[in-house]
Amino acid sequence: MSKMTTTSKMGNSLEPLRPMTDDEVMAAALSDPDAQPLKPDDFKRMKRVARSKIIRQALGLTQEEFAARFKIPLGTLRDWEQGAAEPDTCARAYLTVIARNPAAVTAALNS
Repeated sequence: MSKMTTTSKMGNSLEPLRPMTDDEVMAAALSDPDAQPLKPDDFKRMKRVARSKIIRQALGLTQEEFAARFKIPLGTLRDWEQGAAEPDTCARAYLTVIARNPAAVTAALNS
């Protein structure tokens, strides 16, 4: 591996950079009070966000707009987002297609 060096704003060469060891990386991370590792209790408090909600929010649509645009029953979408139901295999595939190319899905449904 070649030695990397940095230069100051004046163009003067500074000390060569050396990679940190795993132990040094961990020590540096633990010394940062704003970046402490999560504890098991932290994970218990977290809620998983439904994929349908992430896709809908990324498209900037309300539940009503998303359901109407992509021909999904509003109640079904709400159940998915609230965790009352999970999309089946076909619905998950449909959500994947919507996420990857929403314009094509909209065009196909409106043609």
